[in-house]
Amino acid sequence: MILIPFLLQHCPDCLLLWCRLLIPTPYISKLCFIEEAPLMGSLLRIIMKLPLLWLLVWIGVSSIGVYSGEGNSGADKVAIGAIFSLGTINGKVSQIAMGAAVDDINSDPSVLGGRMLSLQVHDANFSGFLSIMGALQFMERDTVAIIGPQVSTMAHVLSHLANELHVPLLSFTALDPSLSPIQYPYFVQTAASDLYLMTAIAEMISYFGWTEVIAIFTDDGQSRSGITTLGDMLSERRCRITYKAALPPDPKEHQALLMDELVKVKMMESRVIVVHTTTLFGSLLLEKAKQLKMMEAGYVWIATAWLSTILDSKPLQPELAKSIQGVLTLRPHTPDSEKKRDFISRWNKLSNGSIGLNAYGLYAYDTVWVVAHAIKAFLGYGNNISFSDDPVLTTIGGGMLNLSALSIFNGGEQLLRVILKTNMTGLTGPLWFSGPGRSLFNPSYDVINVLGSQSRLIGYWSNYSGLSVLPPEVLYTRRQNRSVSSQNLKTVVWPGGSTTRPRGWVFPYNGRKLKIGVPYRVSYRDVISLDNHTHAVNGYSIDVFSAAVRLLPYAVPHEFILFGDGHKNPSYNDLVSRITTNEFDAAVGDITIITNRTRIVDFTQPYIESGLVVLASVKKVHSSAWAFLWPFTPWMWAATAAFFLLVGAVIWILEHRLNDEFRGPPREQLVTILWFSFSTLFFAHRETTVSTLGRMVLVIWLFVVLIIQSSYTASLTSILTVQQLSSTIKGIDSLMVSTEPIGFQVGSFAENYLNNELSIPRSRLVPLNSPEEYADALLRGRVAAVIDERPYIELFLSNHCHFTTVGQEFTKSGWGFAFPRDSPLAVDLSTAILNLSESGTLQNISEYWLTKSGYCDQQSSRAESGQLQLSNFIVLFLICGIACFCALVIYFFMMLWKFKRHLPEVYDPSVHGSSPSARLQTFLTFVSKKEDESRRNLKRSRMSMSYSASERELEVRNGSSRRVVVDIPVEGHDVSSWQH
Repeated sequence: MILIPFLLQHCPDCLLLWCRLLIPTPYISKLCFIEEAPLMGSLLRIIMKLPLLWLLVWIGVSSIGVYSGEGNSGADKVAIGAIFSLGTINGKVSQIAMGAAVDDINSDPSVLGGRMLSLQVHDANFSGFLSIMGALQFMERDTVAIIGPQVSTMAHVLSHLANELHVPLLSFTALDPSLSPIQYPYFVQTAASDLYLMTAIAEMISYFGWTEVIAIFTDDGQSRSGITTLGDMLSERRCRITYKAALPPDPKEHQALLMDELVKVKMMESRVIVVHTTTLFGSLLLEKAKQLKMMEAGYVWIATAWLSTILDSKPLQPELAKSIQGVLTLRPHTPDSEKKRDFISRWNKLSNGSIGLNAYGLYAYDTVWVVAHAIKAFLGYGNNISFSDDPVLTTIGGGMLNLSALSIFNGGEQLLRVILKTNMTGLTGPLWFSGPGRSLFNPSYDVINVLGSQSRLIGYWSNYSGLSVLPPEVLYTRRQNRSVSSQNLKTVVWPGGSTTRPRGWVFPYNGRKLKIGVPYRVSYRDVISLDNHTHAVNGYSIDVFSAAVRLLPYAVPHEFILFGDGHKNPSYNDLVSRITTNEFDAAVGDITIITNRTRIVDFTQPYIESGLVVLASVKKVHSSAWAFLWPFTPWMWAATAAFFLLVGAVIWILEHRLNDEFRGPPREQLVTILWFSFSTLFFAHRETTVSTLGRMVLVIWLFVVLIIQSSYTASLTSILTVQQLSSTIKGIDSLMVSTEPIGFQVGSFAENYLNNELSIPRSRLVPLNSPEEYADALLRGRVAAVIDERPYIELFLSNHCHFTTVGQEFTKSGWGFAFPRDSPLAVDLSTAILNLSESGTLQNISEYWLTKSGYCDQQSSRAESGQLQLSNFIVLFLICGIACFCALVIYFFMMLWKFKRHLPEVYDPSVHGSSPSARLQTFLTFVSKKEDESRRNLKRSRMSMSYSASERELEVRNGSSRRVVVDIPVEGHDVSSWQH
């Protein structure tokens, strides 16, 4: 009894809970759960101040009658409960819609087979404590299912009760993605989870090209979880939340805090603001934002479904209507249907015009029907509705808490399975659960553009097709297409009345200029330098940056801060890393874009191409008597000579049988081969080719000779007329295989590149700080070469004539301006640099600073090998070689075919023998003979064979072994003529 006055003074709500758990019967239920609970608290305070009446109070409370509402279970009634805050928009709409659903179900006996559905609605009155009390009350009253709670915070709590007592919880407003069915198997979301709502918002932000977002939300479990999900969805699209403004759940008591947060948001860079809160808080927030002039041009406001709920449910107050001009919001999409239109036409009568119908009212209606269909199927399977004591609670006991009043629904698990098998079409369209996550079929949203008191539908988002101007049910019949080009929305009217897409960010209004780090160079001051008189920073890089900033459609207040001690060039890696520590907001200068730096900062488009080249000292090369050999390398001379001989031999083989000019004694034929092949160099060959194959090979070879001759002439002319410079260093490859020291510019990335990428030991690398040190080190032989970027080397060569670049540029990169990761300024400046390049301004700046005319202009030349390599003509030689090979193969098979065709005539085993060598000799003899002689020999052989056959026939006829000799005259030549 001592505890009662303490609870009355410090925690009246706790007293109500104490009363509820202490009394073993539901006698006090009526008193504890009426909406006038504050009045009861006041009465209790008065009564409890009278010590003599404490006992009477106990007796009076215990004597209150049992509350016999619709929830009393009976044989002909099935009790379900609902927990909502009836003072909210969704609470009012849901109560009306659920009541209409119960009436429609009870008016149709075929639904529950004559049973009546009894719905008890408990008013949580914005209190989590009262939500728990309502759930406990339903658990005592043999309730088979509970619709609710309204908020996800209580869903996490009540789901533990549902898990223990096997009572399914169904909610269409507690849509926290973290309410996992694995942890809470008896909790079912009958509307799309906030996971899909946040995915839709993330895709909208990505669609409009914004990368940074500010999130404003109420500091409760449901809003926090939603914003966390939004951050995850944005990160998948390379976007991010730059600031999270968490506000207390009760805005009216913390308006000063709300204003402070909005002022802080106004000072930030991002202008894309997502608001995820309640209807009451959201309205107040937008009104305050309007007062701070945050609903003007340049801002982007995206509200979650709370704003569409307000628009659909009640007329807007004039102040609120002015505050939401240009805001984007989303509404759960419900396809049009006759059933939906009929319900909308009934709504005014159901609500008496007190409130409008929103999407959650449709979901409330469908949720009651889901429960009704599940109960019908549950009973149809032969199950009974029964409850039993919880053995766990019975074992615990609980003393005066009366925990044994809470009972387990014996058929809860079977009813849950039936609910999850739901497949129906309601007011909200097809409704069924898929997958282990129990997500609804193809969740979708309407994308709405608010124009004062009006709302304009600009498109849809669905999990199937993304953003589209076509309704999702139309796209479901088509092949899925989530490509970037398929995403589309209608024109949006933004805050301020503009239809131009806002940039989404501005420089923060905090009076601070951008701190831009600039390398304090001591060499190549044409790139960046400090004016000692005006103390202004100027140079090539500064002029490019300033010209690009002038092209931006907004001002960029900034100041240049020199980085370095002024005695040596600073480390550019250190300069870039200072951006990540917020010491600098950006870095401007001759900063090379390399991989390691792009991992920590974002660069603009390169404003000049750059790459590492090799600088070496050179000496003049004077002509000599052997200058005519310089155009070709030794290998090239050898290959050319070999092909001259090869082509001559091939032509001889192809022409030998047909052409008398290629016949004769061996020595004479060898001279013919050499003369013919080398005379083709001057196109002075006098021998004619008669064979088709020979002519084909000769044409190809003459083409090759023409190219070689022209190249030789051009190279020799260049050698004899242009001053040649030579160096022992031929390029980066010769440096890598040598052991000589190599110079590099202090602060350049070249040192790490040579060591890490090319594996050149640091002991060989010599730091040099100025162009004068370059020249001195090269002339004195301290370094064999200097490796630096091309723009620096070109500036160096404009004043130093005894040096040149050797080899090829062996890296490709460029100079750019560095900014923090995901900085929108980097994107805008990249566009400005491209405009400078296209207009020619960038080239003019480069010529002004980097192109120096001096006495070395006419004397500089590249010290490269002017000799023509074999690799320069390898394709021509291959073509010629393949042609020769193919011609020989074709010729061989032709000779082989002719030889086999006439083999009986030309080959007599008794004379020539039958060994392979004898056959080969016969074949070679056949090939070496001239074509017309071979034909005559073949004819004579046929006549001889004909004579032999006639003589044998006569012998057979006469029966004599005597041979008859018949003289057969032969034509023209005797046998000795075959040997030619």
